[in-house]
This record gives sequence, structure tokens and C-alpha cells, in this order.
Amino acid sequence: MFALRADLLDFVAAPPWGEAFEPGGTAPPAAVRWRPDHWLLVGDDGRIAAVQSDAPDPRWRREEHPGRLLLPGFVDTHVHSPQLGVRASWGTGLLDWLDTYTFPAEGAWADPEVAARGSEQFLDALLAHGTTAAAVFPTVHRHSAAALFEGAARRGMRVVAGKVLMDRHAPDFLRDDVAGAERDCVDLIDRWHGHARCSYAVTVRFAPTSTPQQLAMAGSLCRADPTLYMQTHVAESRDEVRWVASLYPQARSYLDVYASHGLLHRRSILAHGIWLDDHDRAAVRAAGAQLAFCPSSNLFLGSGLFDWRAAHGAGCAVSVASDVGGGTHLVQTRTLAEAYKVQALAGQRLTAWSALHAATLGAAAALGLEHEIGSLEPGRMADIALWDWSAGALDGERMDLARNLHEKAFAWMTLADERHLVGTWVAGRRMYARMPS
Repeated sequence: MFALRADLLDFVAAPPWGEAFEPGGTAPPAAVRWRPDHWLLVGDDGRIAAVQSDAPDPRWRREEHPGRLLLPGFVDTHVHSPQLGVRASWGTGLLDWLDTYTFPAEGAWADPEVAARGSEQFLDALLAHGTTAAAVFPTVHRHSAAALFEGAARRGMRVVAGKVLMDRHAPDFLRDDVAGAERDCVDLIDRWHGHARCSYAVTVRFAPTSTPQQLAMAGSLCRADPTLYMQTHVAESRDEVRWVASLYPQARSYLDVYASHGLLHRRSILAHGIWLDDHDRAAVRAAGAQLAFCPSSNLFLGSGLFDWRAAHGAGCAVSVASDVGGGTHLVQTRTLAEAYKVQALAGQRLTAWSALHAATLGAAAALGLEHEIGSLEPGRMADIALWDWSAGALDGERMDLARNLHEKAFAWMTLADERHLVGTWVAGRRMYARMPS
């Protein structure tokens, strides 16, 4: 049992869009829970036991971090484990980028030793950036998913993942076939879905790289077990949308390709969704699916600007994701800073509250995991991250100028990166500690 003393920030609900303060004041909206200089108590079961202002009794091992920020661990709803090495690759849009950089990188994971080593590096990197839960694309190789699950189980991490499905329009060394892919999925589901803190996601790369037969097989897996997740890409770039229209001329839209094959449901994670229309957004809302907004990747690849306000207005659940390696960094604060810029270009001002909620409790709720992760509520798993408000004199001066909590939280969100991270705990175990300077 141990207790951490810090400034605790989390959410009890979704904050109102665009409202930094309570009406008529400077206090945060009621959805924001701010408990400065409090103690968070973690039991031997890895769960949060209590939050209190008074120091705990001597039974609790104490760590005092006054003036530091304690948050729930970030939840990254769309990221690629084999793509750390292709971040910051120059010069192409989405489709060329896949051929030039992504597919060769994923092909290297045909070697089980490479996949195992890469999965370990990837999971440790998440923790070193304050992320404790993620929905992950490994590769088409069955052993890449197994290695990811094995590494997550050893660390106690909450991971959603699955073998990638691709049976056409991909290099020979990355294509599977319907029957073999189904066997691999069933075996991985039997072994890993619900084991430790792992969940299986039927993982369709995107509509162009799966035949209708493979999409139908993926849909049948989802129907057979409604607790399975489904993850894919949708409407990321205009060239991609045009390609899908040529491959599936009978579909009303790109999203409709998935819906018609039984792949749009409560546990669907739809990455990007930039070029969806009002009908598509209504379908996402009706299905209870989520859109994983990937601003860093969208800007880097020039894919387009996601309209978060339109998605919010349509009632769609929106989470925030790094999309490494199209995205250039794993730390979610930098992703949220990019999200603010994307919305600013559309004339909208994303608050720190809406942004941070989408990377913690909002993402957990979109995954149906809000009773396990995403907040500092007693009974939740102690998946937490401790941060410095500032790193260096310039950061400190900026924090000193903040006139209220939102200004401070927004400045931190915009300026913070992995240098600000002090430590990360998963189920109450410290899994990352910053080296002393």
C-alpha cells in the first residue's frame, strides 16, 4: 500500500464544449475535478483505495510530490507498434507513405525476434510518455499480436489489439488470406481476449486492403462475440476516399463499406474520420462507435482537418490518438496541442478540459472501460502518471502568469512533453521513473 501527495486532476463527466469556466465565473466546469495537495491511496490490489486531503496513517508508504500534477494515465486509441522507426519520414501523402515507409517497416516483423523486441520497445515507450492503455495495430503476422499481448500482460497494461487483416493491395510479404487469417484470429481470441488486461480487436487495416470476403469474415467474428473490438481506418485522405469509392461502388460512403459488413458497432474504433459527412456521423452515433482523432498524423501527412465540433454536435464519441508513425510523437500532450491548432484553423477553440478529457476518461468511456481506467476514482485501477507543471525557467515563468486553473492547464498541455513526466504507474506498480538530472 502506498500514497502519493500531489495536485490531482481528472474528470467526472464530459465537460461542455468550448467552456473553460463555470458560467459567470473562473471556476472550471463541474465535470472537472480539481483536488490540489491531496493524497491518492493505492491498495495492494493495484486499485485506487481513496483520495483525501489529510495525510494517511503510518500503514501507508508515502511519496510526497507537492506542486506536481497527478493525472490518470493517458489512453491512446490508435497507434501502430511497428512504426516507431518511420516517424518523421519525408515527403509523401498517405497512400505513398504506406508503400514507401510503412509496409517495409512492417515487413521486418515477419521475423518473430524482431516483433518481440519491437513490441517490448514500443510498450516501454508508451509508459515513458505517460500512456498506460492503448488500442494498437501490430502487423499482419500472428506472432506480432501475440508478442504485444505477452508484453502487455507482463507489464499489467490495458491493451486492445489484433492481427492486422490485409489480403489484397499490399506487398506479397504482408498479405494474408481469408481462411488463414480467420484461424489466426480465432486462436488469438481464444488465447488473449480477456486474459490479463488484454482485449482482442478485429483489426482491418482499411477497406482497400481487404477483399469483400475478408471484410465479411471480420464481420462474422464481431457478430459471434459482441465483446470483441473492431479497429480500422476510415476517410483519412481524399485520395483514399476516392479509391474506396472505386473499389466499392455500391456503398453509399466509405463508412458504409464497414457498416454493410457488420463492422460498425459499439466497440468499433474508427481512426481519422476526416472526410465523413452528416449521414456518416449519424451512423457512428447510432452505432455507439468512436472516432479516434489523430491530429499530429493528419497534419504531418497533409490528410486534412478533422471537424471535432461537427462530430461533437452529431453526438459522436471522439477520442484522441497519436497514430505513430504517421504521428511524430507518443506523448499525448503534444497530440492535444496539435488538436487545438487543427480546431483553431476551423475557427473553434478547443479547451484544455475537452482535450484532456478525450485522452483520459472520454477515451476510456469510448472503449467501454470507464469503470476500470480514465479517472482517479476509488475502485479504478491505479494507472496514473505524475508530471511536473514546468520543466525549466521559461516554463515556470509561463505558469506563474496563469490567472486561473484553465490557463495553467492549457499552458501545461501545450508546452509539456516527456521531459515533464516524473513517473508512470500501472495497476499500482511503478513502471517508469525519470532518471535524476
